[in-house]
This record gives sequence, structure tokens and C-alpha cells, in this order.
Amino acid sequence: MQPTGNYNPIPGDYVVPSAPPSYEEATLCHQPYPPPPHPGMEAKLMTPSPPYMVQPAPVQPPVTVQTVYLQQPVTLHDRPVQICCPRCNSLTTTRLVHTSGALAWLSCGGLCLLGCGFGCCLIPFCIDSLKDVDHYCSNCQALVGSYKRI
Repeated sequence: MQPTGNYNPIPGDYVVPSAPPSYEEATLCHQPYPPPPHPGMEAKLMTPSPPYMVQPAPVQPPVTVQTVYLQQPVTLHDRPVQICCPRCNSLTTTRLVHTSGALAWLSCGGLCLLGCGFGCCLIPFCIDSLKDVDHYCSNCQALVGSYKRI
């Protein structure tokens, strides 16, 4: 199909297509045959799209990343535990200090009731397994926690 007249397309100028070429015209010009329009469908005019413009990416403030360390709850007993100190954030083994607690006093009172006088009732204050245990950080000496017998 030859254009009629001296029409030279200008870049950016949009040409409105006319009716599609017939099968004979398409095969004679060695052009691909366009599919025929569906019944009830009309040929739509091509509308020009707006020119493609590159927009710079919006400037976003820098993202601050904060690292959070989660520690499983540590069960304190009557022996040293390895723990991350909440005060100095160092991984240390706790230092133990035994203090007289409720169990030592109840044992002393029980021995007095049984007739163990003359100082024998004070034996529970010498036995570490009857005392409460305070856990201290071995690095900064802060109290980490306590283990109460009763």
C-alpha cells in the first residue's frame, strides 16, 4: 500500500490508521496480515501517549538501624550461670554470695523447738545449701538476680 500525496511523517507525529489492508494487499507487499476486527468492534483511533519523562527518585531520609539483642530468661540456681549482664552488656559468669534467708531461719527455729540449744541451733547459718544466693556480675559487680530457697 503506497501513501498518497507527498506526505513525509515528522517524528512525534501520529498517523491515524485507515481501514486494515485486504489479504491480497498484505501478501503482495510482504507485510504481516493484521487480524480482522471482531464483529461489533470498531477501529479505535490511536491517542498519543505523553512523552516519557524521567523523574528523579524522591530523597528519603537515611534509615537508622538499631540492633536489639533478646536474651532468654535465665533461671538462677545455687551455682554460677553464664549471663549477659544488663548493666555492662558483657557475657560473664556470675559470682555467688550466700546470704541467710527464710529457710536458714526456719531451720534454726525448728532445731530450737527440738531442744538443740547451746548453739547447735545456729548450724543452719553455716550451711550454704540452706542459704539464699545472690548472683553478681563478675565484671562490673552489679547484682544480676537472687535465688530464694523459700
